Amino acid sequence: MAKKTAKKKTKAPKETWRARQKRRVRRIAFRGAIWSVSLFIFAILIFTVVNPPITWTMYSEKSRLGRLDHQWVPIEDVADVMSRAVVAAEDANFCDHWGFDVNAIRAAIEDGAGRGASTISQQVVKNVYLWQGRSWVRKALETGITPVIEMAWSKRRILEVYLNVAEFDEGVFGIEAASRHYFGVGPEVLSASQAARLAMVLPNPKRRSPNGLSKAQTRRAASIMDGAATIARDGRARCFE
Repeated sequence: MAKKTAKKKTKAPKETWRARQKRRVRRIAFRGAIWSVSLFIFAILIFTVVNPPITWTMYSEKSRLGRLDHQWVPIEDVADVMSRAVVAAEDANFCDHWGFDVNAIRAAIEDGAGRGASTISQQVVKNVYLWQGRSWVRKALETGITPVIEMAWSKRRILEVYLNVAEFDEGVFGIEAASRHYFGVGPEVLSASQAARLAMVLPNPKRRSPNGLSKAQTRRAASIMDGAATIARDGRARCFE
């Protein structure tokens, strides 16, 4: 009988140093991506129940001025006319969009750079998670985070955060500080006229004031007051009341 010839076992080629390094880099990158996504989700979810303690804008203004006037107030303790006035002034279709107002964006494109199209949701993202200023990087991040905020937070929560982080004067942030700073009353007793004048300040408080209004500002405040009454009647305030 013919003897069977034994097959020689071939050794697998040793992994080169370069291949090991590539595999290590891929592993580190994968872990980094997992941690980044986890931290991002945590940062979004935590503020559904925890109030943002401070924003980049607050920090920079406090560093510049040496002071900060800010106190958080629940939306339940803010007059309904104030919530409506802010929505009427900044984002009348707040209850009907998912973070971006397509019609406002189209109007802004048609008008050129003369008007903005940022929704309240976008402004919350910018104030809480990002920084002020114009840059493609910030705008890209804002565009990516806004839909996630819309999915994770209620509209009422988005508006509550906005009312508490918006700047109303140098070093004056939030509706609690603003109402006492300008009118000497708490936000729960603001009148429709006072609310409209405060909303008129946004989003450019360094150039506007609810006191000593110009003719144009008086007309703007009156328009906001009418808009607030309109969204109360037609149901566009339903998502936050």
